[in-house]
Amino acid sequence: MNHGPREAEGFFGELREKWNTTLSESARAKLSEGEVAMWIFPPAVTLERAQTLAAPLAITIGAQNAHGAASGAYTGELSAPLLAQVGISTALLGHSERRQFFGETDQSLLKRAEGLLAQKMALLICVGETLSERESARTREILLNQLSGLVASEALKAAFESGQAHIAYEPVWAIGTGLTASPDQAEEAHRFIRDELRAKLGAKASENCRILYGGSVTPENVATLLTRPGIDGALVGGASLKVPVWLELVERALNAPGA
Repeated sequence: MNHGPREAEGFFGELREKWNTTLSESARAKLSEGEVAMWIFPPAVTLERAQTLAAPLAITIGAQNAHGAASGAYTGELSAPLLAQVGISTALLGHSERRQFFGETDQSLLKRAEGLLAQKMALLICVGETLSERESARTREILLNQLSGLVASEALKAAFESGQAHIAYEPVWAIGTGLTASPDQAEEAHRFIRDELRAKLGAKASENCRILYGGSVTPENVATLLTRPGIDGALVGGASLKVPVWLELVERALNAPGA
């Protein structure tokens, strides 16, 4: 719950002002040519304004959540057709805070995902374990449970194959805590997820699905994380709220070896 429409004016104004002077030519080229994607998920009240403000830049604006039904008595929810009216065709699903505070489950996430995919929405789907689950050596078990419905779905298989759906691995114990999974821990989890996609859905789905790391990503650690095999990008929280910090992170990410 950051950056309403008023704050978005300042954020995107500063972003446009510093885009060419802060980002290197090579970084800007990767974005403008579509080699790299940048998605920003503002609050619902900011979506329409952000869509307009981000238009001059190579940025996709997405919703923090969306309902799978096209319409109906689902008070407080947003549907794909409603989002489409303000130009939004991308959504984040299953974020740990949605699971933790609002009771979302693997089953409800799958239902939303299949409904949204049928309406041509692009999705970034979050998975990840809590601290107690990691400490009890249950990381793979939890990831397997969270992935089980996704890899059993023909709609998700097609979406992973086509690049319509991607996955963010967000260790819950590393979100907003200042803790970050070590590069080894992150790489291991990403490898497990990709291996599961390959085993259940085939090479095409495994290769075309981007898997992002999310968990206290900062300018200081992003390049190290992205140099690891199988980590395709980052899901960034607090470090995305201030333009100078965000652009520094983007610059380091896009110039990381192998990025």
